[in-house]
Amino acid sequence: MPNEEKPLVGIDLTPEFKQNLRVLSKRFRNIRSDVQVVIEQLQEGNILGDRIGDIGEDFVVYKLRVRNSNIQKGKSAGYRLIYQVESPTSILLLTIYSKSDQEDITANEIRDMVISFEREET
Repeated sequence: MPNEEKPLVGIDLTPEFKQNLRVLSKRFRNIRSDVQVVIEQLQEGNILGDRIGDIGEDFVVYKLRVRNSNIQKGKSAGYRLIYQVESPTSILLLTIYSKSDQEDITANEIRDMVISFEREET
């Protein structure tokens, strides 16, 4: 039997994600290539990171550590990428931030991002 190619998972970006990426790219030259590695893995259907459980049953959201290749400190000092699995074929990148800028993000902040993006889409 021929090896069946799985269709790529569609990746969407919220306006907040795009804005944060743009701002971070002014300080970290390699952020786009660092994030691209993760996007390619997500497109292949890999679920990465840790599920954030206290957002609500309707939301399948993950927090992922992404290496910042501009600093030599490993993933723990890199970026945090928050994404939502909308369906088996659709992932929404909600936000990205540098661990050095922001300690953590709350479940309420994440829930608000998802809800406001869904409102904009309708």
